[in-house]
Amino acid sequence: SLLMVLAQPGLRRKLARRALAEPLYAEAVPERFGQYTSAWPAAPGPTVWVHAVSLGETRTAALLIVLLRQALPGMRLLLTHGTATGRAEGARLLQPGDAQAWLPWDSPGPVRRFVQQFRPDIGILMETEVWPNLVAACQQQGVPLVLANARLSEQSFHKAQRLAWLAQPAYRALAAVWAQAPDDARRLQALGSPVQG
Repeated sequence: SLLMVLAQPGLRRKLARRALAEPLYAEAVPERFGQYTSAWPAAPGPTVWVHAVSLGETRTAALLIVLLRQALPGMRLLLTHGTATGRAEGARLLQPGDAQAWLPWDSPGPVRRFVQQFRPDIGILMETEVWPNLVAACQQQGVPLVLANARLSEQSFHKAQRLAWLAQPAYRALAAVWAQAPDDARRLQALGSPVQG
């Protein structure tokens, strides 16, 4: 958490550099730090938050979002991203009443403000996006968080094992995990994830 806070000036410079090639990186920069200009109004239906970091995850999430809308008529979608290509693709999936935002970098204050701002009823992370502070903030606010279409390479698994004191509490705190393949499921289970059949 301290490293993420100390890195923020560098992260701002990185965004400014990337925005020279991809202007979308300059849009809504305060959201990266959990700062919002206005409250998101309450609504009667459930708020389903889907985080799809980049283009590939967003395209996969599109299929899931169609099924969610069928299963939960009146749901409101909160769609978050980490890359400009993901955000551009995600804009096509929005309907009236939905929202799109950058997911804040993983430090306690920003992720807590993010969860309080949007008050999702459930969070769905696509593929690999398990961040310790984000998981902790959702747990503290009572937001069940699941990992869908999950994958974990052998290399990432070994990194997570070396940082087990950080990774295992985050993976254990997930409400459910659906893995892409048996090998992914095995590695995720070894970190304590509640992998579903």
